[in-house]
Parts: sequence; C-alpha cells; structure tokens
Amino acid sequence: MSSTPSALRRRQFVLAAGAAAWPGGNALAQASDYPNKPVRILVAFTAGGTTDLLARAVGQKLTEKYKQPFLVDNKPGGGGNIGTEMAAKAAPDGYTLLVGSVGPIAVNPTLFRKLNIDPLTDLVPVVQIAEVPNVLVVHPDVPAKTLEEFVAYARSQPGRLNYSSTGIGTSSHLSGFMLGQRISADMQHVPYKGAEALKDLLAGRVQFMFATIPSVIQHIHAGKLRALAVTSANRSRSMPEVPTVAERGFPGFEAGSWFGFFAPRGTPESVIAELNKAVNEALPGLEQQMVKEGADPVGGSPHQFGLFVRREYEKWKGVVRESRATAE
Repeated sequence: MSSTPSALRRRQFVLAAGAAAWPGGNALAQASDYPNKPVRILVAFTAGGTTDLLARAVGQKLTEKYKQPFLVDNKPGGGGNIGTEMAAKAAPDGYTLLVGSVGPIAVNPTLFRKLNIDPLTDLVPVVQIAEVPNVLVVHPDVPAKTLEEFVAYARSQPGRLNYSSTGIGTSSHLSGFMLGQRISADMQHVPYKGAEALKDLLAGRVQFMFATIPSVIQHIHAGKLRALAVTSANRSRSMPEVPTVAERGFPGFEAGSWFGFFAPRGTPESVIAELNKAVNEALPGLEQQMVKEGADPVGGSPHQFGLFVRREYEKWKGVVRESRATAE
C-alpha cells in the first residue's frame, strides 16, 4: 500500500518529535531515574474498547523499555468522567497517567452541566497516540452504495431513517447530527449504551451509524455493513478505498476520535518529556498493527498535542451547543 501525503506527514511528525519534546539538559538529569516503580495508566472506559486497546499496546512497549510495569486500570462510568477525574486528582509525579480521548477531554466540558474538574487545565498533554476516524456505515438493506446515493435517499425519506450512536454527545451521535445538518435531512437519532448500537445496526433495526473504524472494520470486510465515507480530513490508511465526507461534496466536514496520554497538572516537565520521547519511539513499532485495526498513529510534542486538544474543544463546543445535547 502506497503512502499518502498525510501518512508521510504523520511518520515525519513522529520522527521529528523527539527533539521538539525536550525542554533542556537540566530536565534530562531530573528524569534520569524515572520510572523506578510501577506506573498506572487510567482508562476511563471498559476493557476491550479502542481506548483500552491502544493504552495496553503502548503500555507494553513502555514496560519493555523501562523494565517497570505500565499497568492499565479501567475506571469506566459517567461518559468517561470518572476515570478522567481520578487522573486529574492523582499525585503529579508521573506514576499515574491517563489515556484520554475526544469525549471526556474535548466534548464533556460542554456536554455536562457540571464537572468536578476541567480536563483542559487540570490535565497536561503528553503525546497524541492516534487518530481514529469515524466511518459512515449502512445496513446492506439500505439502497445506497455511495455517499451521494445515501444523501439522495435520506432526503427522499424524511424522518424515516434511524441512526444509532453509543450515547448522547458521543462522537458517533454528533457526527450523525452534523451530517443531517449539512445535507438538510430529517434523520432520527437512537442513542444506545456502547456496543448495543452496533448490534442493532447489524440486525437491521436501525439503518446507519457513524462508528469508529476498529469497531466495524471486520463487519465491513465480511459484507455485513457497507462503508460509504470516513470523517477524517484525509482518507484512512486502514481503508484507503473509502472516500472522505469532505471530498464527496461537504468540505470542512471532519469528525472522529483521537487518543493520547495526559498527566495530572504539576507533573514535572522532565517526566513529561521522558514519556513523550518514549511513546514517540514506540509508535513506529506499533504502526502496522494499528493501521490494520483502523487507527492512524500520530505522535508529536506535548505542545503540538495541547494545541490540537484546544482546537478540538472549540470545534465540539459549537457542535454540542447547536445540537442542544446535554448530559447530567
């Protein structure tokens, strides 16, 4: 498979990140004995999901590098808020980390009426692990083989098409809302709790869904679902034959999931730099497997990740407010 410009950019991003991540020689000396005991990686979702799988894959590489256990600790609940809050309130010594994602970090501050923390200030970015685009998938009974055909079909069936999501305010919900707004079609949102959304789509009880690629790629290959478009700015390296929503007539349409390491505010810069360098070094060894499963590795410096997170927060703040979605 040939490399796209975005793929080359990502690889260059990872390779160049090492130098950008290091704040100076004194910081290196301070981090020289880190880690000297086990490190806990909090995941705010259940085992087996994309966040969990990425955390375990990178954690294993860090364990091998440092000869200290990097242990994943799943703390699901509250739309990701429980585990995220635990990470923000942990001792800022580098021995409790969080693999965070778009929902708890960039969406929930607007979606929830009240949070006990501010993820954007109580956590500091370490490094982005991966981008995971959403893919628009339809049940085979839907008479549309392209996005253009789907748009025409949706417009001809006002109020009759149902789309599932993994919950109110999730990326899958907001992606569906965004598409409905852009194509001026009345489509009904049916929220579920997690994997039940995909089960009902496979059963034909709903007609379509925006799902993360890792969760549906096997069903697409098996012909149980039909992929029409991905929501990333560029085509996914996992499914390069599937066009983007943007290139099919909706410029600027970009939505999906992303994942990265965060640490409690106050964690020494030297530790942040050490972790950043280690994860950047680990990503090339995970690239083939990650792409096969639907994730595009990213990498980069803490500063670059921080700017990205802030942009994501501003984008999703507008979408959440427009959708009028709320959660307690």
